[in-house]
Amino acid sequence: MPLSEHEQRILHELEQALFQEDPQFADRVQSETVYTHAGRNLKWSALLFLVGLALVIGTFTFSVILAFVGFLVMLASAVFIETNLRRMSKAGIHDITQVLRGEVENRKISDIRDKFKNRFKRPNK
Repeated sequence: MPLSEHEQRILHELEQALFQEDPQFADRVQSETVYTHAGRNLKWSALLFLVGLALVIGTFTFSVILAFVGFLVMLASAVFIETNLRRMSKAGIHDITQVLRGEVENRKISDIRDKFKNRFKRPNK
């Protein structure tokens, strides 16, 4: 169901108030998407997995306990990687590569509002 004119006006006023009150937060909300957040988490998880792998390889010969801790780090990071890949599953290959390269374009709140408005429009019969 599309928004009424009154609801659209209220939403526009809220957007303007957000930009006036906290412009840094508004800019961050504009540029942050599920894909950028999940992509950033994927990078950190992959790095953590490599640290766990190095811990396993480097400590297995003299301390099985530290190697086991490294294995647990690897396991936790693998679960986190899988979780973030599920979040990104609806994205196309193009979107994923843009996220990983940090090339996601800034989107304005009004563009997102228009996208949702068009999604819920009823087709003309």
